[in-house]
Amino acid sequence: MPGYLNKEILVLGCGNILFGDDGFGYHIINRLNELKEQYPILNSEKIQLIDAGTGASHFILSLIDGETPLRKIVIADIIDYGLEPGTLKKLYVEDIPNLPKYHVDAHDMPLAGMLREINDDYGVEIVVIGCQQKRVTAPDILLELSDEVTNSIDDAVKMIIEELN
Repeated sequence: MPGYLNKEILVLGCGNILFGDDGFGYHIINRLNELKEQYPILNSEKIQLIDAGTGASHFILSLIDGETPLRKIVIADIIDYGLEPGTLKKLYVEDIPNLPKYHVDAHDMPLAGMLREINDDYGVEIVVIGCQQKRVTAPDILLELSDEVTNSIDDAVKMIIEELN
């Protein structure tokens, strides 16, 4: 079992830094790492911060089973709920779309079904800190977040830290 699965709480930043606002999760994990001295909870042995990129479903979540001591997963990712760009929304497992299969494509909420199963089968609490995207540029490469999404990072970090306490 990978060491990160021996933690009680995982914080996953999801998305692809190459496609504009899809890099939100990457920037959140970087900001949390920068704040470890200010917020000692971020250094807890019980918590693992992971830049999961686009591999959360294949390399992290698919390995969770009844032996895993996880009790909570906090995910930072972009959402498309038709809100104002940069708007943050906290989602729980019951708020996640109930898709019939989870690997539709790279940007159609591929984690939804897997997150529901992890919650239902293993009792792991799921919290998604979603940020309304402004622009996801795939397949064109853009290494910058929109101003709206950039301005939401500190508030998203506060929401995550609240979930860890």
